[in-house]
Amino acid sequence: MTVHDKKNQSLYRDQLIKEKVGLERLRALLDNTGNTLLRIPQVYFADKDTISMQAIKQTNASEQQMAQLGRGLAMLHSHPLKRYGLDHDNYIGLNPQYNSWSDNWGTFYVSYRLEAQIQMIKNANVAEQFQSQLEKQKEPLIHFLNQNCHQPTMLHGDLWSGNVLFDEQDVWLIDPAIYQGDNEVDIAMTELFGGFSEAFYHSYHAIIPRSEHYAIKRDIYNLYHYLNHYNLFGASYLSDCERCFQAIDRLSP
Repeated sequence: MTVHDKKNQSLYRDQLIKEKVGLERLRALLDNTGNTLLRIPQVYFADKDTISMQAIKQTNASEQQMAQLGRGLAMLHSHPLKRYGLDHDNYIGLNPQYNSWSDNWGTFYVSYRLEAQIQMIKNANVAEQFQSQLEKQKEPLIHFLNQNCHQPTMLHGDLWSGNVLFDEQDVWLIDPAIYQGDNEVDIAMTELFGGFSEAFYHSYHAIIPRSEHYAIKRDIYNLYHYLNHYNLFGASYLSDCERCFQAIDRLSP
């Protein structure tokens, strides 16, 4: 057995403990729903400094494995849950990700994803600009999200290509930022930095078709990640944030 140790690079003492919880909840849901297409590394230990988990001997993904990832993720997203959100706060990258339970997807997303990130912005002028834009469109945005979310499902929450590993047999998910929400949150993020082949999307959408308004949902959902990257890495992500806010502005005449 080979063990991979990861050190805590954040300012938050419980980050790796929350990572362990996220991995274990994903594994439990996959097990309970008979989803054998996706694997979660076994976590052996986690504390404020270190998380120790099963090491994956990585290979490049085959097209067959990309298709398997698409089918497995669609199976995960096909399992309906009761509420939106989560019962505890966790992390998205090196920033906190705040959660609560909600029966209203639009309200949850606007409050706990967009507004929470805007409140972290250190540049007062940028924060004021973004909050003003969001306030103007808040009600149309909440209505749009509620009208275009079919059901709450378990989300990986940070589904870029670096958080999917492949070995000779299996597809592995790592480093989740789990919560319950619209399945297209995860799909939108796969397009943020690329790395997912057409075989992935074809297999996924054969099970869960792309929604009618996916193009605008993609901008709304990726705005959260652009804001997070702006807060973590600075001005190079500002124009992406502004572009996504322009998409939100088009929700009302």
